[in-house]
Amino acid sequence: MGVLAAVALAACATAPERAPVRSAALSSVADVVDDQAHYGPGWAGEARRRDAGVNALLTVAPGLDDRARWNAEGALGGVPILLKDNIETRDMPTTAGSLALVASAPGRDAPLVARLRDAGAVILGKTNLSEWANIRSSSSVSGWSAVGGLTRNPHALDRNACGSSSGSGAAVAAGLAPAAIGTETDGSIVCPAAINGIVGFKPTVGLVSRTHIVPISHSQDTAGPMTRTVEDAAMVLSVIAGSDPLDAATIEADARKVDYRAALDAGALKGARIGVARFLMGYSPGTDAVFEARLATLRAAGAELVEITDGPDMAAISAGEMVVLMTELKADLNAYLASTDPAQVRTRTLADVIAFNRAEPRELALFGQDLFEKAEATRGLDDPAYVAARETSLRLAGVEGIDRLLREHGVVALIAPTTGPAWSIDVVNGDHYLGAASQLAAVAGYPHLTVPMGQVQGLPVGMSFIGAKWDDARILSLGHAFELLTRAWGEPGFARSIEGREGLVTVLAPVRQEP
Repeated sequence: MGVLAAVALAACATAPERAPVRSAALSSVADVVDDQAHYGPGWAGEARRRDAGVNALLTVAPGLDDRARWNAEGALGGVPILLKDNIETRDMPTTAGSLALVASAPGRDAPLVARLRDAGAVILGKTNLSEWANIRSSSSVSGWSAVGGLTRNPHALDRNACGSSSGSGAAVAAGLAPAAIGTETDGSIVCPAAINGIVGFKPTVGLVSRTHIVPISHSQDTAGPMTRTVEDAAMVLSVIAGSDPLDAATIEADARKVDYRAALDAGALKGARIGVARFLMGYSPGTDAVFEARLATLRAAGAELVEITDGPDMAAISAGEMVVLMTELKADLNAYLASTDPAQVRTRTLADVIAFNRAEPRELALFGQDLFEKAEATRGLDDPAYVAARETSLRLAGVEGIDRLLREHGVVALIAPTTGPAWSIDVVNGDHYLGAASQLAAVAGYPHLTVPMGQVQGLPVGMSFIGAKWDDARILSLGHAFELLTRAWGEPGFARSIEGREGLVTVLAPVRQEP
């Protein structure tokens, strides 16, 4: 057993017993903005206390004892918000979880961070993540980084928090902050949101700037809000959305963005035709059962559900996506590294990072870097194979995928289980990931919202709402209406494992018979 494996297992064995987070002690974004609740300078200490055993919080921002920061005016005045540690800030390092970037302090705010500050938000700190946003290895342990260690699921501390926005999802669930910013290339917002029992929204690619965020893919990367409620997600999105002259993908953002909170409609489900994407199910029987029960809730709310079994060619989409991600990772990461200070970051290329990892025992203690090596072997953005893969995967997922399904079935959105419940942490074999609904929207660049829909043996599961490009407001509104009906948020219990839950203890014990 490796040193890190032993440390991780020891931490699980000694994880402290925790009382459930009290709802009254954690106000929503809406509560703060509507002046029904307040945070203050002491919250950083409270966040650290709540993080015990979860390990979601990587860095606490300086200057949080300045009361004026907590009394700021604005659309998010006084709201503490955490950032995934691949998003740059002027006052904290940005490591992407890698020891290669541990000294990287660019001294600049990503545009989305500047928007949050301008709106009065208090940047509380940085959250841990799956290192390099989970693009280093095909056998990774989600939620682990060499810098931050392992983030755990607050619903059961021996369960995975998914990734790559692991710390952002676990932090909001554990009550460290009412909102966090995650990033997604494929599943990295919606999976940790669903598995940690919170709301996560991946907006249309191009609605939110990616400038000064450690990249994977300019075709698929985006940042998005992770919150307790859809209303909170809408409020945060209204602030961070907008055009950025340094990010060509956002050229339409100012014209497309709206006040997403104002656009929420509690009656959005009534009369709405919604497609049930059966081709995105089947990887978790317990999750499917919860989903079926929630379909009845949607019908009772007046939604017209349309069964859809004829999904696009997911194998072809997957194959094309891999070529795209590997090729763009090399090009985009090399460009990002070149923008950092060489006195702080000595790894100037992906090849340098690969060599650094080979020389640093902690980096490769749990899993390798086969995806990095595959990316380094790619031939650039002019490679015909890459160009063809991007055209094919985008067409199959977008025009011939989501767009075709919405049009042919006359529906405004697709729904499916987001993913299964959290799997057990396995530092020997890596993640036990069974499937998810994220790929279509990720490759197409379309909006994808996950909302808590219930639990399987005490572990949260979410429902996905997927829509057309730039239809972010409608997707949020449908999810908001669903959330108001179900109220499926469940407070985390910080249990050592679900096997100790009432009802499971007896089932897991043998039946004793007298001789």
